[in-house]
Amino acid sequence: MNKFIGSGRLAKEPELKYTQSGKCVCTFTIAISDGWGENAKSTFLPIVVWDKQGEACGNNLCKGQSVVLEGRIQVRDYETQDGSKRCVTECVAHHVEFGAKPKGHAKGDG
Repeated sequence: MNKFIGSGRLAKEPELKYTQSGKCVCTFTIAISDGWGENAKSTFLPIVVWDKQGEACGNNLCKGQSVVLEGRIQVRDYETQDGSKRCVTECVAHHVEFGAKPKGHAKGDG
């Protein structure tokens, strides 16, 4: 079974794009906190959200906002423009719940 459920805060603003066929995809990274005090660590996980849920994420989420999401983990390889090979582990989310925006963001901002 490949199922991921997690929560975190957006580490940067979401990026909304459309494929050549017109399909919407939103990408962002969440910081997942683990531990307390001196033992606190953060893991940064790239998130990919497609279609209408992705459009809602791109239009409404902002850096620092908390999210709870559900999806699956995906590992993919790709080649950069300079020819080097890369591997990325990411979550392809199919359900995203929006938490409160950070202080300083109005309801319509994002």
